[in-house]
Amino acid sequence: MKISATSSGGFAGLSEHYEVDTQVHPQGGAIEAVLASLAAQAVEASAPLGADLRHWRILVESPGGRQSISLVEDGSAASARWQELIAYLRQPG
Repeated sequence: MKISATSSGGFAGLSEHYEVDTQVHPQGGAIEAVLASLAAQAVEASAPLGADLRHWRILVESPGGRQSISLVEDGSAASARWQELIAYLRQPG
């Protein structure tokens, strides 16, 4: 499974980009487990106001197809659930 995540926005306007192949990443199994637990939870489709909010686009490619997830780090419960996955993607692998 390949996962890419790109952020934009935020207070300083900095962007981040991460790509992980779970087949070769040392914590690939844990990353897939987190993603599987999130798959059952829908990301709330909201557009909160605030130019200083970080936006993420996460693309997951697996043998079952491609999935694109967009979310905003707005402090909501829906956004907070994805922070564990983002933390894994930030780790060097």
